[in-house]
Amino acid sequence: MRKVREVLRLRFEVGCSQREIQASTGLSKGSVGDYLKRAAACGLTWPEARSMTDAEVEARLFRLVGRNEPLLRAPIDFQWVHTELRKPGVTLQLLCAEYQHAVIERADGSRPYQYSQFCDLYNAWQKTLALSMRQVHRAGEKLFVDYSGKKPCIVDPESGEVTVVELFVAVLGASNYTYAEASRSQKKADFIASTMRALEYIGGVPEVIVPDQLRSAVSGPDRYDPEIKYPSCQPRRDSVEQAA
Repeated sequence: MRKVREVLRLRFEVGCSQREIQASTGLSKGSVGDYLKRAAACGLTWPEARSMTDAEVEARLFRLVGRNEPLLRAPIDFQWVHTELRKPGVTLQLLCAEYQHAVIERADGSRPYQYSQFCDLYNAWQKTLALSMRQVHRAGEKLFVDYSGKKPCIVDPESGEVTVVELFVAVLGASNYTYAEASRSQKKADFIASTMRALEYIGGVPEVIVPDQLRSAVSGPDRYDPEIKYPSCQPRRDSVEQAA
């Protein structure tokens, strides 16, 4: 049985958008739009459909009732997606592939969403979460530096030797302007050299350089008052204006 009556209820009684109806019913974007178009074409309003059964609503909108029924879409565990995205190297594309594989392996007659619908539904679900504090950065104020949790490798083209390296990343808070480079280690000399090259790359010096609690820059980790190894220097005013 199609969920036509539920689609009409959510749209005209609750006032949901098509994306919200998709997330609630598990129907595809095309199916939701098709049901609404069919209802408009035959002049079926929600006050009229409210007093009808699902079968009566379906018979009003479809000539061949019960035939060519579309397969139900397998629901997405959005909380699982949200939790997995916090892990290093995990992307929506990877999680969608895992979800699709699990649906196929389950073989219960349902079919998975494709990648674009998977992303749209997750983004719609994410908007229902509680709001978090928004941080506002002034241009040139802060440069955030850290090492990536996922280490890349360098392969010697002649010998084939694989060397694991660190990935240094620096990002300006206001513009998200990013500098990244591979280095041999996270030791003090490598960290300072990478930071210097990052400042040369962005063409200026911010008011504050903010490290995460990496060992190269923080000697005493603390949630509220970490002990920084290298006190920041006062930059020139013209350098701050350039680091946007």
